[in-house]
Amino acid sequence: MPLCTSCRCLLRRALRPRQRFLSTSSKPSPAEMLSKPTWSVRSLRHPPPTTTAAAPAATEKITSSQLHHLLRLAALPLPQTPSEENTMISTLQDQLHFVRAVQRVDTTGVEPLRAIQDETEEARRENTITLADMQGLLDAEEHVGHYQRPRRVRTRIEDESSEKWDVVGTAGRKAGKYFVVESRKT
Repeated sequence: MPLCTSCRCLLRRALRPRQRFLSTSSKPSPAEMLSKPTWSVRSLRHPPPTTTAAAPAATEKITSSQLHHLLRLAALPLPQTPSEENTMISTLQDQLHFVRAVQRVDTTGVEPLRAIQDETEEARRENTITLADMQGLLDAEEHVGHYQRPRRVRTRIEDESSEKWDVVGTAGRKAGKYFVVESRKT
């Protein structure tokens, strides 16, 4: 099947760095790897333009019945007009193109992501809890019972601002420490 010129250029660009990296025995430097990008955001968002005579095999056509089936599975409303249906099909094809491009990425040797966090040595040291950090809490425990189980000693925190605050100070009518709400029966 013949390819259009833009598809052929994209295919050459995608294969060129891989062939160069495989042919050399040493790994390329980061500057070499970043000097020539192998993809662009535009290529991930929209499939390359194709002619009607030659469509690439990677682009699959989504039918109206497939769209309706997916919408029923997702409990979403069906499109009201044919133009709305065409827009949905186009959007779904763009999303599938993006997913296929992500699936083609070689992830050999890449550890799976367990959490999104700063995994530098400094962050690990900052997030590590040591015995010295816990010593104040351990000293505030008392041991009770036959087996000397530790129990936390509860201390009351005195806050000066909480005692000075008058909760019902702005109420129009109050009875003791409660405010009075007047209601009328209609």
